Amino acid sequence: MRERQTHRDRLRAQEFEAFVAGAGGRLLHTATLLTTEPLAPAGTGTRAERLLCAALARTYAEWDRLHGEDPYDRTRQELAVRFARESWRHRRPLGGVLGALAPLERLVLVLRLYEEVGEDQTAALLGLPADRVRVVCDRSIATLRSAGRNRRTASGVAP
Repeated sequence: MRERQTHRDRLRAQEFEAFVAGAGGRLLHTATLLTTEPLAPAGTGTRAERLLCAALARTYAEWDRLHGEDPYDRTRQELAVRFARESWRHRRPLGGVLGALAPLERLVLVLRLYEEVGEDQTAALLGLPADRVRVVCDRSIATLRSAGRNRRTASGVAP
């Protein structure tokens, strides 16, 4: 009996490691976009890495209960929820292009444009109406375009 449990645990760990090897880079990039941190060498303990590790830990804990559910979707969902919860607790000014956006705007924009999550799915994930997600996404894009125009004008380049 103990041998079966050990074999099952080993198999579970191998499956999870394969998942992380395949999806870890993209998920880390998503976390980096959400936190607006500059790219740093791996293993430096950035906020994005901590966020991703927590999301992956939750996915691993639920690995046996996924029952055919896509682990990438589950991890992305956990990443979004953790980011939203953390960003409201620890508000501070951020740098970078996405730093001009509020946490919800950044979250919606990253899910919709980078992760290509559908509007209805994003709305369900965040507990918002679909038209609210559409408005937030449109407002975020307008903010980024405006910031880009302002940056070009300030540097002397005509818009």
